[in-house]
Amino acid sequence: MIRKHKPAQPVGPSQRQLRVGEMIRHALAELMARGSIHDETLESHLVTVSEVRMTADLKTATVYIVPLGGDDMKPVLEAFERNKKFLRGEVARAVNLKFAPDLRFRSDDSFEEGMRIDALLASPAVRRDVDGEQG
Repeated sequence: MIRKHKPAQPVGPSQRQLRVGEMIRHALAELMARGSIHDETLESHLVTVSEVRMTADLKTATVYIVPLGGDDMKPVLEAFERNKKFLRGEVARAVNLKFAPDLRFRSDDSFEEGMRIDALLASPAVRRDVDGEQG
């Protein structure tokens, strides 16, 4: 009996997921830049949409956001949740998809994590270990 090997499952998102996520990120960024979202909290904060991750079926978009300086994350997330229905409709108009994806807003902690790693790498103990390996 000849057995066929299954192809390896793709690791990470597909090109389509990445492309659609990037289109949604641009659409949201444009809405904020134009001031189309009429919410006092969002109007008073500069917010970066750092990434949008799509599910494989493209029906759910997880939107990672960061307010400038990382301050007031909770009220900014709440403001996005309040405006979710409006944003979903605007994204549907801007991005030509069969279904308008459900939007989920999350805090992007990658910047904080990067700063923490930089601080660790710059610490005297790590510097000493790195310099000791080279000599």
